[in-house]
Amino acid sequence: MHPGQGIRSIRRKLNVPQNELARKCGISQTSLSLIETGVKRPGKKTMEKICETFDIPESIIYIIAMQESDVPASKVGMYRLVYPSMVSLALQMVSTEPVETITAVYKSFHNPIVYPQVSLKAS
Repeated sequence: MHPGQGIRSIRRKLNVPQNELARKCGISQTSLSLIETGVKRPGKKTMEKICETFDIPESIIYIIAMQESDVPASKVGMYRLVYPSMVSLALQMVSTEPVETITAVYKSFHNPIVYPQVSLKAS
């Protein structure tokens, strides 16, 4: 896993040009390109600037950047089951859409589970 993939995904989702993000973070566009392609890892200060610019916690970048190859073989099944939801939630945190819009879209795709009511009264 390299965080550059997550950074690139977030940058593209927010329609931020590479040169603009680089400028806001105080690095060259070339450096950002090397980070996004995995040739170079961002330093602590650069990562902090990126997170500040996107207004997200650093963990969101790592969640979005996670790949199946990062997961132990014994956990791949769970990864395949859970990861799509995890990345969806992470990307929602990045979204510029109002929370109400995201919630409405989410609810339109997910019907709540209705459990039958059980009476606990003794007969």
